[in-house]
Order: sequence, then structure tokens, then C-alpha cells
Amino acid sequence: MNVSETAVTRIACWQPEWVAGRSQRDEFLDRLATAASTAADGGATLLVTPEMSATGYHLGKARTDEVAEPPDGPLADGVRAVARRAGLAIVYGWPERDGDTVYNSVQLVDAGGAVAARYRKTHLYSDIDRSVYAPGDRLVVQAALGPLTVGLVICYDVEFPETVRAHALAGTQLLVAPTALVRPWQFVARTIVPARAFESQLFVAYVNWHSAEPEGYCGLSAVHGPDGRPRAEAGEGERLVLADVDPAALAAARRATPYLTDRRPELYGST
Repeated sequence: MNVSETAVTRIACWQPEWVAGRSQRDEFLDRLATAASTAADGGATLLVTPEMSATGYHLGKARTDEVAEPPDGPLADGVRAVARRAGLAIVYGWPERDGDTVYNSVQLVDAGGAVAARYRKTHLYSDIDRSVYAPGDRLVVQAALGPLTVGLVICYDVEFPETVRAHALAGTQLLVAPTALVRPWQFVARTIVPARAFESQLFVAYVNWHSAEPEGYCGLSAVHGPDGRPRAEAGEGERLVLADVDPAALAAARRATPYLTDRRPELYGST
């Protein structure tokens, strides 16, 4: 697979502090505007935020139903305005209402405020997800961000190698994975995510919440390159980190370890 060696794209990952009860739209938009301004000042053209960044993740069904909005609701209008003012694209998460159904969704808004892509989480994690959300049925969702092809997944999705490989084969160069990972599952961020980047030879931006509780969100947001090595790491605490996504690194990784061209799908079957 040929990867064009084009301009480097700088992205920002916002790892916010989780505060219980903080699920007000206006407060989120204010905090998002600050993060977006900081990211733009650092040269970023894309800001990635965690899973359910607009509302918080562990809300329960009743509260989720209260705050769920359609993809063109007031929340989307607010994010679009933030993106236009800051002049950068934004990926944010929220409970998407579609009639009586609610999805765990992320939306990519471009720097002009237009919605470029929307993705509904396809792999739901335990009753935490299944009791609240319906599963999405479209695995690969992509958008063009300048010269870069960006793909969207959410949290548990990235733990399935088939998901990430499907993106790689479809031409995704940067896979954005908003998440809400809690302790003691840090090995997902430290081991599984960089392995996914390496084995499918793409960039992965894995962006989490952080909280201080022993079983709370573990942070560890990072951008990993197609060689599996980190390009930026947030560690713990509220952080905003920057990373450069260089398509030349994709081409080099795919020449050095040609997993994608050496595949033999005729032997794999459907199981």
C-alpha cells in the first residue's frame, strides 16, 4: 500500500479532569474553547477529546436520556462555533439521540464549523454500555483533514484488532480513539494501543479522562506512531499535549514491516 509523503499535521489531545456531576453543556463549551485556543496557539489543526467529553461517560441511563441530543442540536452548534473561532477541527463525544434510540457517538467538526464525520460506537462494553446505548453498525468512518485521512473509533473498539486493521486497509492514516478507560486497565493504554498502531501501521490518538479516585479514569492519553512508539504522552492529571502526524513515517513503517502487503487473507476465512 502506497502512502503519499505529504505535509505533517499537528494534532492536540485534551485529557480533562473528571469531576462528578459536571455535565452541563455551557460549562463543557467554555472549557473546550480554552483547550481549543491553547491547541491552536500550539499549531494544532485538530483537537481530540475523550469519550463522552461533552457530558461525562458514567452517567447512568436516566441522566444519559436527559442530556442526549441529536447530532445537529445545541451542543453541536456550540462546538461548531468553538471550532470556527479557534480555526481548528474538533472531535468530541456525546450521547446521540435518534428518536427513541441513544448511541455513544463522536463527531468530527472541521475548522470551518462543518460536520465532517460522525461515528457510533460499534463494540459496546458490558452492561455499562449495553444498558444505555444501541450499537452502531458502520465499522469504518473516515474524513479528510487536509492531506490526512482520519478514522474514528471509540474506546473498546480499538481493543479489537479487526477494527484497526479494517481502518488501515481502508486508508486511515490517523485513527482517533476517544476513550474512558478506568483503573486497573492501564495495560490497554500502555500495551494494546501501541500494539494496534504497530501491527496496522498507522497513527493512533488515544484520548482519555483523568481522575484521582483509585478506580477512576487513568489518563495515559497518547499518540502512538506506526512503529508503536509514542509521539506524545499525557501521563496523569489534566493535560493538553501536541503531536505531529507525519505521513512519511507511515510510508517508512510500511516498508520496514510490510504487514499489510504480506497478508494472505485467502487463508484466513471468515472466522
